Amino acid sequence: MPATPFAIRRLSSPDIALMRRLNALFGDVFAEPETYGAEPPTDEYLKDLLAKDHVVVLVASSGEEILGGLVAYEFDKLERARREFYIYDLAVAEKHRRRHVATGLIGHLREIASTRGGWVVYVQADYGDDPAIALYEKLGTREEVLHFDIAVERTQK
Repeated sequence: MPATPFAIRRLSSPDIALMRRLNALFGDVFAEPETYGAEPPTDEYLKDLLAKDHVVVLVASSGEEILGGLVAYEFDKLERARREFYIYDLAVAEKHRRRHVATGLIGHLREIASTRGGWVVYVQADYGDDPAIALYEKLGTREEVLHFDIAVERTQK
């Protein structure tokens, strides 16, 4: 089957509906519909977040169909005058995998990072996610690290 041609673009504050569709895709691909859909943020929250320079949301689409997308965050560093970009979510709809959608999304993020003084783009892969690991190994250097979730006690406002 020939690859579906697609376009990649960065979302901005008017793209709330598209962001909601991307969250639905994340929920489907990651098999976490509760995480991505049970308590959706308000339109105002999404509008504010999509307007921030340090939040990068990219969507790959063909016509009205979303093929995939990524969410990355830009971090200013203190030890040197440079920035790092962290890919927090990256997903491609199952029927559009192996068609360079993820590679295209990462390439687009690398271009953005380059123009914003980025030093590196990094991403986490989970053990057992062999396709993602294979892709990231083609694009970069593997580091063995440990990540920990440290709970935050919520205080009453």
